[in-house]
Amino acid sequence: MRIIIVGCGTVGTALVLQLSAEGHDITVIDERPEVVRSAVDSNDAMGIVGNGASFQILNDAGVKTADLLVAVTESDELNLLCCLIAKKAGNCHTIARVRNPVYRDEIGFIRQGMGLSMVINPEEAAATEIARLLKFPSADKIETFVGGRAELVHMMIGPENRLVGQSLAEVTKEHKSTILIAVVERGDDSIIPSGSFVLQAGDRISIIGASREIALFFKRLGLPTTRVKSAMIVGGGNTAFYLGRQLITFGIELKIIERDLNRCKELTELLPEALILHADGTDKDVLLEEDAVGVGSFVALTNIDEENIMLSMYIHSIAPKAKLITKVHRVSYSEIIGSLGVGSIIYPPSITANRIAQFVRGMAGSQGSSVERLYLLSDGKAEALEFAIRENTRVCGIPLSEMTLKPGVLIALINRGAEIIVPNGRTEIQTGDTVVVVTGRIGCKKIEDILR
Repeated sequence: MRIIIVGCGTVGTALVLQLSAEGHDITVIDERPEVVRSAVDSNDAMGIVGNGASFQILNDAGVKTADLLVAVTESDELNLLCCLIAKKAGNCHTIARVRNPVYRDEIGFIRQGMGLSMVINPEEAAATEIARLLKFPSADKIETFVGGRAELVHMMIGPENRLVGQSLAEVTKEHKSTILIAVVERGDDSIIPSGSFVLQAGDRISIIGASREIALFFKRLGLPTTRVKSAMIVGGGNTAFYLGRQLITFGIELKIIERDLNRCKELTELLPEALILHADGTDKDVLLEEDAVGVGSFVALTNIDEENIMLSMYIHSIAPKAKLITKVHRVSYSEIIGSLGVGSIIYPPSITANRIAQFVRGMAGSQGSSVERLYLLSDGKAEALEFAIRENTRVCGIPLSEMTLKPGVLIALINRGAEIIVPNGRTEIQTGDTVVVVTGRIGCKKIEDILR
């Protein structure tokens, strides 16, 4: 597909990296020559320096033949204007990043009136992911498939975990589980395991299955399966606001610490059920005074990555059982902080880029049985792909045990109507199914690509 990306900040850069790697024809527009040069040099993309709301610039970028324009500059209004001009000039699909909460209740009107294909709010998307983790605190990351009916849950196996020393076949038998351990990360290795694979302490596993079955599996392991009862948030920005609204509806006791007095007054009006504290949340005396030792969960949402990392490390030292969530904007920090005890790490630019990339895959997969949704696993070493089987293909009507699959391919889950199936060798794929496949990055673009 031909895609124009206006704005090459953290979200735009992540999007260029992801979509160019998937083989799309990318053109980047930004007014800063250095960021355009960096995007072009680092990826297979074209670059234009200029204002993305200029018809001439968009014309030079090929808007008349483009399939999609994505506007992710720092200005909501500029993003909307870019999309409006692109829609009139080229009649392509358009996606706008809109962050200001003022527009939240008007998004439906804006989207319909301007013919936008999608509107994405990075702070709200990050808040939704955080809220999901606080509802299921044993996980350190959760992704959803087939309209939220199935989940891919990531967790670390601690030394006291009952899974230590068990093979996957023993796990299935002993825990009477209808879930699947799809990927195991051990050190630098990413493994799609067989039934004889033995789990060890320190492994990070990715579990796929129906939401209720995963919760039951965690319960049998003696791990928490209910949402946290209290949450402390440091940093009162828009992400804290969106998150606070969701947590309040869950019945979670909420405390937000914010150093800006005017913002505290705003939050008090916006979230009257929460306790809003005007204080410096990076001061350990403040944290101790506000009972950080006994908090059920702690979310570091300041605008400084280093502050968030240090805060979570400190809370881990005084409240080791608290669920920790740390917001980090620099994806390059992932290799450094993964083992520092900062809990679940949230990368808002990556979340936004992933949401947009999923929409792009849906466009590309509107015919046949192409990829509907794709998640990168294990730092990109593996992927989980969701295929919608809209027509009879070579994989239909054959028991899985008789299929000749490529190495490193696992058919992890089938959704048939309202039923979530973790398949066995006798299971057959049917037209109308949704199939989730886990692979070692072999470049599947349609379901038949899993076959030798």
